[in-house]
Amino acid sequence: MNSKTPDLPRPLRRPRRLRRSAAIRGLVRETRLTPDRLVLPIFLIDGENRDEPIDAMPGRSRLSIDNAINECRRAIELGVCAFDVFQATDASLKTPEGKEALNPQNLTCRAVRAIKKALPQACCITDIALDPYSSMGHDGLISPTGVVLNDETVDILAKMAVLHAEAGADIVSPSDMMDGRVRAIRTALDAAGHQDVAILSYTAKYASAFYGPFREALDSAPVDLPNVPKDKKTYQMDPANTREASIEARLDVEEGADILMVKPGLPYLDVIARLRAETDLPIAAYHVSGEYAMIKAAGKMGWLDEDACMRESLTAIARAGADVIFTYAALDYAQWWHESSA
Repeated sequence: MNSKTPDLPRPLRRPRRLRRSAAIRGLVRETRLTPDRLVLPIFLIDGENRDEPIDAMPGRSRLSIDNAINECRRAIELGVCAFDVFQATDASLKTPEGKEALNPQNLTCRAVRAIKKALPQACCITDIALDPYSSMGHDGLISPTGVVLNDETVDILAKMAVLHAEAGADIVSPSDMMDGRVRAIRTALDAAGHQDVAILSYTAKYASAFYGPFREALDSAPVDLPNVPKDKKTYQMDPANTREASIEARLDVEEGADILMVKPGLPYLDVIARLRAETDLPIAAYHVSGEYAMIKAAGKMGWLDEDACMRESLTAIARAGADVIFTYAALDYAQWWHESSA
């Protein structure tokens, strides 16, 4: 019996030819994520020269306005020119109706004015939701029976958006997931003469378990009180759903959104790809606090190469179809990009 292995035909196509060297791999690389496609979230606190590290988000801090400006300036030097500002509201200013959200002198409005004055080239994005201002920790108003009120909340969000536009925001970003808020915000902005202010809508924001460190940073988790919902599942989306994201996207497009957001990022790459295929509008994705914290923690333990895993994660989000990525690793990525391009 002849045990000799028969000669096999040589392959005509050899994909490895295009992987032989860094130069060749660079020529044919399909996804290129540059720093100018990243948005750096900024956590704000009142006062001066304050920098309070966030334990659950290594490398990130709550910053006073002066230090936030310094961080924005550093980011711009590295090519990251867009910033999403979130305020940590003092507990004494929180109320059930979140009235501090409509204070023209609140921390967000003051920060936007200061950033735009110091750095006119910066793109300021502001969060439109009530949870940082609410003593209930929810994105909307709560009825006496524990129902998150949609239309009453939308009225406040529209007024909030106008205040932020008056302060100098380039983009307002409703993250609340109330029905009809994009149309209400667009109508209010246009009526107030802010037709050039864009809306980046959190189109598919899921009721995710990956938001924990963010809620710690802003102290914005739902409170444990009678007749206060224990979670946000009546307005944020079910993680099991994808077709629902398409419904939300169509509504946001019809109502006047300029950019559509998927949040979180990595666990929802399929949703990013789905919306990318269904609309010509830019798609944003949020690489959220839990995703960031996991990589940081594993890197600290020596279980993963932190830098490589962070870059791979952001590239995967871009590969899925995101044009814009919100990430706490924006400065780290931009620094690596400049060093690798030198």
